[in-house]
Order: sequence, then C-alpha cells, then structure tokens
Amino acid sequence: MKIPEALLAFLNRERKFFIATHINPEADALGSSIALSIALESLGKETIVYDKDSVPEIYRFLPGQERFTNSISNSIRRGGQISNLILVDCNDRERAGLENIEFPYSSVIDHHETAREFGDIKWIDPKAPAAGLMIFYLIRGLGAKMTEDIAINLYSAIAIDTGTFRYSNTTPEALRIGAELIESGADPSLISENLYETWTENRFRLLLKVLDTLEIIDNVAITSVTIEMFKETDTAAEDTENFTGFTRMLKTTKVAAFFSEIEKDYYKVSLRSKGKINVAVIASTFGGGGHRNAAGYKIRSGLQAAKDALLRAIKQM
Repeated sequence: MKIPEALLAFLNRERKFFIATHINPEADALGSSIALSIALESLGKETIVYDKDSVPEIYRFLPGQERFTNSISNSIRRGGQISNLILVDCNDRERAGLENIEFPYSSVIDHHETAREFGDIKWIDPKAPAAGLMIFYLIRGLGAKMTEDIAINLYSAIAIDTGTFRYSNTTPEALRIGAELIESGADPSLISENLYETWTENRFRLLLKVLDTLEIIDNVAITSVTIEMFKETDTAAEDTENFTGFTRMLKTTKVAAFFSEIEKDYYKVSLRSKGKINVAVIASTFGGGGHRNAAGYKIRSGLQAAKDALLRAIKQM
C-alpha cells in the first residue's frame, strides 16, 4: 500500500494535529484515530482526538478511548495555535460535524467509495478493507513503534469492518496484518468478546422489539426502531450497533435495511448487502455514502414513504 509522500511529509513537518472522525463512530473510526494519536505522540507530536458523539459503551474497552473529546471550543486552539486537521475514516467535514470550522491545513485518510472534494492531502483507498489497515501502514511509514495498545486498536478496527474476517472485503493482506497485530499484543478472543458478547439485558430486549418489525419485500429485509422503543427499553441509538447484520443472515436477503428514528419523520438508514449489489451507490442517491456492501444515509420522511423510496432505488439498481 503506497502512502502519499505529501502525507508523510506533512505529519513529519507539523507538530500539532486535530484528529477527527465521523459521527456515530464504530471500532474502525475509533481504533484508527486512537492508534494514530498514540503513534504521533510517541514521535513528539501533540494531538487532540475528537468525535462529535461520545464513545459508545461497547467500544470503551479500547485502550486510549479516553483521549476522545466532543468539545471543540477548547480543543482546536492550543497554545494560541490552531491545530492541523487529520480526518480519519471519512472524507467530509460535515460527517464529522466540522463543517463550520476552518483549519490551516487538512488531510484525509479514508477508504469509502463515495469521496468528497475536501482536504489539502487526500489518501482515499476504497480497496482497503478498513481505515485501520491504512493507519497500520502509516504508522510503519512514520517509524513509530507498534505497541500493544496500538495493536489492539488496529485489530479491532480491521475486525469490525471485515466482520471479523468474514466479509467479502477480507483480503490476504488483512489476514497477514491481523497476524502481525496479534504478535504485537492484540488478543483476538478478548477483542471478539468485547465486540460481540458484552450486551446488556436492555440492549437484548431492544433487539427483540426490532426483529418484531421485520418485513421482507423482494429479498430486501427491513427493520426499524422508534424513539418510543428506546424509551421502553432504556437504550439509545448506540445500542443498535450491528443490528443490520442480523437480518443480513437470512439466506434470501440481498439487502438488509435498518431505519432508526432520530426525531419525528427523520431517520438514519443503515444498509448491508450481499454479492454485487452496491449499497454505497444507493445511499449516495439520498445524500449518503459508504462501501459496496455497507452504507447509510439520513432521510426526512415518514417511515412508510422512506421505505418505499428505498425499495424503488434498489429496484433501479
């Protein structure tokens, strides 16, 4: 994997960095950002790690997760100087909640298919299974030490985006790097347990309610969650992580869609697919984006109208 020389020069030259990732972060966004922060600080740099949303409870096992702040006002400017931006696992300031903030210099490290025209330096590789894999090479290119904490974060990042090495984006390279990260201290068993086997009873009850909403239309499996369901189970949106994957398990499912109510007539839609159906293209028609087999968008609409619009877009594919 070839790292842009301009990115290496930028990271070696500058001293202060504001590392940010997308809203509703998962293990790739979080682990990649933390690992980069640890590596840069080991080289004498100063970093701030930002996400608009708090770290979901399921990912608080990641060493260094306390580095994240969701406060901008006291974070961007340190010592009278505005830090340079490193945008990780997304390529759009709006996705990170930074659309109104200007930085002296900005770089983008991402692997999504739907790219935006942002960043003085852009390293976007849609063929990379995870941003964590790109950060692995970047840390090596900078000459930083691969510590146990970095290894745990990067293994978690790659694991979540490859479905723990089950999805079609699992490459020989991803497996080889996974092995190297294990040798550096990542424990696959412990990481998998934290990612998939530490549910609260309330989260499990929420899943039962969500599965009760299942509709299957032309091999599209649709589920949804409402604000009322969150209240009834004392849960939050972060508790729905990986819910879309359950309906993807059905043998006949070609596309799995999960509608999560943000407010009245406003939904976040998560899409997963099998085979050649490119849900990133579908999501882009609604202003969203993502990967070939995993993407999402937001829509202001009643639930039924939103479902109908999605089904029409899928049929057009």
